[in-house]
Amino acid sequence: MSEQFLQDDKRPTARHVDAGDTGYSKTLKPRHINMIAIGGAIGTGLFLGAGGRLADAGPSLFIAYAVCGVFAFLVVRALGELVLYRPSSGAFVSYAREFLGEKGAYTAGWMYFLNWATTGIADITAVATYTHYWRLFSDVPQWVIALVALAVVLTVNLISVRIFGELEFWFAIVKVSALVVFMGIAIFLLTTRHPVDGAVPGPALISGNGGIFPNGLLPVLLVIQGVVFAYASVELVGVTAGETAKPEEIMPKAINSIMWRVGLFYVGSVVLLSMLMPWSSYSAGQSPFVTVLSRIGVPAAGDVMNLVVLTAAMSSLNSGLYSTGRILRSMAVSGSAPRFTARLSRTHVPYGGILLTSGMCVLGVGLNFVVPADAFEIVLNLAALGILATWGMIMICHLLFWRKTRDGTLTRPSYRLPGSPWTQLVTLAFLLCVLILMYADGGAARTTVLCLPLIAAALVAGWYAVRGRVPGATAQSED
Repeated sequence: MSEQFLQDDKRPTARHVDAGDTGYSKTLKPRHINMIAIGGAIGTGLFLGAGGRLADAGPSLFIAYAVCGVFAFLVVRALGELVLYRPSSGAFVSYAREFLGEKGAYTAGWMYFLNWATTGIADITAVATYTHYWRLFSDVPQWVIALVALAVVLTVNLISVRIFGELEFWFAIVKVSALVVFMGIAIFLLTTRHPVDGAVPGPALISGNGGIFPNGLLPVLLVIQGVVFAYASVELVGVTAGETAKPEEIMPKAINSIMWRVGLFYVGSVVLLSMLMPWSSYSAGQSPFVTVLSRIGVPAAGDVMNLVVLTAAMSSLNSGLYSTGRILRSMAVSGSAPRFTARLSRTHVPYGGILLTSGMCVLGVGLNFVVPADAFEIVLNLAALGILATWGMIMICHLLFWRKTRDGTLTRPSYRLPGSPWTQLVTLAFLLCVLILMYADGGAARTTVLCLPLIAAALVAGWYAVRGRVPGATAQSED
């Protein structure tokens, strides 16, 4: 093994330089990166989505969270190795440019934009849903609340990356603290056998209500695309690498922490929720944490947790504006995104890309006006396509990177994705299976999959529209 590392150390280092990485300030600190990594793995998909998923799949939801969590960790571990090889604010778009050419970067970037533009719509929809929990806001139209939430987060995001990091740090503190407190309360209720909504908590609530698979295996498979959405922000930690001073020291610790936190917070929370109340007591219209706390008789407990899950949605929206701003700038510098998205403010913020993503979120405000009851599920499925494309691109880039390290062209860092190349291939197969499950689910999910040819046609048309200003694009097309 030591001889292998010595051989690796003799290999050439990276020579690729991405012009989109210039101009940023290195003001994100280790505590920011660590909490962004935690916060990226805890968001709307758990706080809001878990209720409906529990109602569909029952306690077996914890299995779906565990399986998807493993693959999410493999994806971010692969991205982490690429980051240690060459830190870049363009993240996987920059790596796609290096290993797949400008077409690959163009495809990766715009699919990621689709991911976060639709996720942003889901987030502002979630904010409006949470806010309606309080009677004070029950008469305020959902689209108005969504618009206000977008305006607040946009303003904060445009100030500076340091403010973004600080805000995400405290958002993550709130989310993690709330989950820790909830799990503490849940364990207390279990050990004291204090009734929750008339039922005595414990494993009997699982075995006595159909077991782990009350509705069979199929519902567990069908909720997987929604579970994948829950992990949609884990790749954000890779985007932050270009704005921190020592990514080689910070990133491995931050990424390695994701795995056990997924196991603790996602799997642990679902198991506890299943033992506190029958799985059929949860619904898609309310956070399962709010459901429990509202029924144990603790004054204002539901209100406090509702405020926490609202914070989670705001955090996700904030992260989406941050990451797409950097990704779009990386593309714009190479000519495959609108030129104005390459612009930096005096505080080194790529405001053009942030404003473009915000513009798409405004369409989500309109969606909340037209179909307020279905807005979340509609954009959830579109976001899932973007997530699958992003994760798939990360694994493909890493696979190509691994091949170049095998022939001695590039140096592989000591922090590595284990099991290459099989890890990448198995993960890609899993992502394909998720796509098939979306089609099998029927309804909005199947319609979304059937939209893939339209998305592909839009990407092709867009490429022919921009390739004239992308350096080397003509030569690449001829190849």
